[in-house]
Amino acid sequence: MGAEHTGVSIDSTVESSAAPLLDKLVSDRIAGKLAAQDPTLWGSEAEAEAAIRLSWTTLYQTSRPLIGEIEALRTDLRSEGIDRIVLAGMGGSSLAPEVITGTENVALTVLDTTDAGQVADALAGDLDRTMLVVSSKSGTTVETDSHRRIFTEAFTEAGIDAASRIVVVTDPGSALAELGENEGYRKVFLADPNVGGRYSALTAFGLVPAGLAGADVARLLDQAAGVADALSADSADNPALRLAAALGSAHADGAEKVVLADTGSGIAGFGDWAEQLIAESTGKQGTGLLPVVVEDAGAPGFADAGQDATPVAIGELLGEATIAVAGPLGAQFLLWETAVAVAGRLLGIDPFDQPDVEAAKKAARSLLDDPGSLSETGSPSAVFGSVEVYGDVSTSDGLAGVLREFLATAPEHGYVSVQAYLDRLDDASAGLLRAELAKRCRLQTTFGWGPRFLHSTGQYHKGGHPNGVFLQLTGAVETDIAVPDRPYSLGTLQRAQALGDGQVLADNGRPVLRLHLTDRAAGLVDVMRAVQELAS
Repeated sequence: MGAEHTGVSIDSTVESSAAPLLDKLVSDRIAGKLAAQDPTLWGSEAEAEAAIRLSWTTLYQTSRPLIGEIEALRTDLRSEGIDRIVLAGMGGSSLAPEVITGTENVALTVLDTTDAGQVADALAGDLDRTMLVVSSKSGTTVETDSHRRIFTEAFTEAGIDAASRIVVVTDPGSALAELGENEGYRKVFLADPNVGGRYSALTAFGLVPAGLAGADVARLLDQAAGVADALSADSADNPALRLAAALGSAHADGAEKVVLADTGSGIAGFGDWAEQLIAESTGKQGTGLLPVVVEDAGAPGFADAGQDATPVAIGELLGEATIAVAGPLGAQFLLWETAVAVAGRLLGIDPFDQPDVEAAKKAARSLLDDPGSLSETGSPSAVFGSVEVYGDVSTSDGLAGVLREFLATAPEHGYVSVQAYLDRLDDASAGLLRAELAKRCRLQTTFGWGPRFLHSTGQYHKGGHPNGVFLQLTGAVETDIAVPDRPYSLGTLQRAQALGDGQVLADNGRPVLRLHLTDRAAGLVDVMRAVQELAS
C-alpha cells in the first residue's frame, strides 16, 4: 500500500465477530444517511442536537474559501516580520492544529494550559514577531480568555498595538466575535456553527492557526476529499463502517478501551486528537470507549492488551494490533469522525453532546468565586520528601505503599488515569509515569495534562464506565502570573481546576488521590521511585 492509501485492516477474528454489525449498517444505509446529514440516526432524544452538528461531513468542500483568506493574511504577516504564531485554545480548538503543524514540522506554540511557567515561556518569545490566535467556539473559555488578557497586557507593555496582533477564531454571535469587532482585532474568522468542537479539525478552528503557521491546509482538504466517496458508500468496503463495526463489536464483548499506538504513520500526535473525539463522543450514560494513548506498539497496555481493550495501530502495520488505520492526515480526520459518529449509534448514545464536561467547570468557578475555599482543608494525609499526599491513607509503608493502597481500589478491568496539572514542557518527565504504572499495576493507564484533558477525556471520566481511579499531580508555583482584570492568577485558576474536578470525581464515587509536589523536579523523582517500587 502507498503512503497515501487510506484503509482499515482488521484481525480476522474481530472482523468475523463484527460482520453482523457491519451488514446491518450497510443494509440500513447508515453511511449514505450520515453523508446526507440525517439527524435521526441516533434516536429521537439526540435528534435536536444532531440537527445542528453534522456539517463536518462536507467540510472538505465548504472550508475551501478559507484557503485564500489564510494565505492572504499569512503573506501580510510575513511582510511585517510576524512569523511566530501562538495559539490560545482548548480541546477541539488546539488539538487538531497541533497535529497538523507537528506532522508538517511547522512551528506553532500551543497554549492549552493554566500553568504559569508554561505561559511564561510563551511570553518570553519574541513579541515583535508574534501573532496570537485566540480560538474558542463559545467565546467564553476561561483558559483562553485568560491567555488573551495576559498577552494583550504584554503586547501593550512592549509598545505593540495589541489589537493588530490578535486573530480570533470563534462561532458567529459569540461574545468573542463581538469583542473582536469592538476591539478592532486584526481579523475575526467565523467558523461553521453547525460543527461541534471535537469534529472541527477541518473548520477554521483547525485550519486558521495551522495555515498561519505555514501548514498546507489545501492539501489537508484534498486528502479528506479523496476519501469522502468511500466513507459515504453503503458498502461493506467502507473503511469507516468497518472500523465502527469492529469497535462496536469489541465493546459488546467487553473491550471498552481502545489502545492507540502509532506504527509509522508519519502523523505527529494523532492519538491526542483521536482521544478527545472518542472519549467525548462515546463516554456517557455509563458506557463508552476509553481511548488509551500509548508511547509505541511495544508499550505496556498495547502489546499486552487484555480482554478489556482493543489495540489499534495508527499506520499500516497490523502487527500486535487488532485494528490498523492508515491514511494521510486529512483522510484520517474524516475517517475517524465518521467511524466514531457511527459507533455512537451502535452504543446507543448521542455522540455530539458532552453532558458531564460542565460539572468540572462549575466546580472550578465556584472555587474561584470563593478564594478562601482554595486553601487546603487541614493538613496533608502524609508527606514524603517533596510530595504531599491528599486523600484517604491508612498505610505507613511510604509513598509506594500509598500508591499500592490506592491502586488496589481499582476494580478488575478498571483503569488508572494520571492527571498532571503541571508544565508539559518543563515537567515533561511526568509523562513517563504512564508506562511505569501500566507495567506494574496491570491495568490500562491513561495520562493527561491538566486542564487540557478536562476538554477531552474529562467527559468519559464522569460519564463513561465507572471503573476508573484518578491520580492527580499538582505542583508548587514558583512565579505566578496575574490575569488582568480578573480576581485570580493562573496559579489560582490551575488549582481551582484540579480541586474542582477532583471533587466532582469524588462526588461521582470515583477514587481520587492527589500528590502535591512542593518541589516539582524533586517531587517527580520521588513519585517515579515510588512507582518503580511497586511489584511488576
